[in-house]
Amino acid sequence: MTRRGLFAPALGLVAAACSPLNLLNALGPRDPGVRRVARDIAYGDESRQRLDLYAPKAPGPYPTLVFFYGGGWESGSRDQYGWAAQALAARGFVVALPDYRIAPQVAFPAFIEDAAAATARAAEVVGAHGGDPARLGVLGHSAGAHLAMMIALDRRYMAAVGRPGLIRAAAGLAGPYDFLPLDVAASRNAFGRAPDLTLTQPVTFVRADAPPIWLGHGTADVVVHDEDTIILDQRMRAVGGRSEAKLYPGLDHADLIATFSPLFRKKATVLADVTGFFHRQLG
Repeated sequence: MTRRGLFAPALGLVAAACSPLNLLNALGPRDPGVRRVARDIAYGDESRQRLDLYAPKAPGPYPTLVFFYGGGWESGSRDQYGWAAQALAARGFVVALPDYRIAPQVAFPAFIEDAAAATARAAEVVGAHGGDPARLGVLGHSAGAHLAMMIALDRRYMAAVGRPGLIRAAAGLAGPYDFLPLDVAASRNAFGRAPDLTLTQPVTFVRADAPPIWLGHGTADVVVHDEDTIILDQRMRAVGGRSEAKLYPGLDHADLIATFSPLFRKKATVLADVTGFFHRQLG
């Protein structure tokens, strides 16, 4: 098979692909029946080590999701993605929406470590807001999908924050999972200091006892090609892991997450598919 899935675009292109999504936070309609229940919960000392919580207005308990936004590991803010967290919460979850440190201020593995720390902190606080920390999943879009898969598959990150086994399921939307070799622009800021680049790749850590994963990708994505999803799904299955993958014809990189918005939800069943997966796995 011809390998189109190399993560060749510079990080700026990834950020540019995600930037139109920010408008949905300011201008798009929101799902009713949910609200932000906590803001600026610290999971570290740095200004970007903060998270918000969204929850249904009706009492729980609900399963918990931690959602990581994209932006090429060098841009983005939780303030721009409240609409996505609300869409998930409206499907019956308490949702943590963290920021995380980004390049060039930090490099790998700092943003992965932040994802693990934010997930552990979310488990500590969701109980006060109707969430069940024993039923916790992680998901993300683009670079955020990379974060979710890294902490779900590489045992070291959640073990380092004292919560091995916390993640019960994981999902990735349009994620880069097997993107070696890196081009110079992409590697310089985020991954250039990694002594072993294979340790930056989710596919390196496929294992039979990993949490079940769900992967979604648009076939028209030219930022992160759908081969990354196909390869991770195939590698997981080859080692006896539990993996589901779905390709969405005609959707590009931004389309996939944009379908979380009520404005574009009829375009594809992405939100229903991913939340259906989490309800099957988390209850």
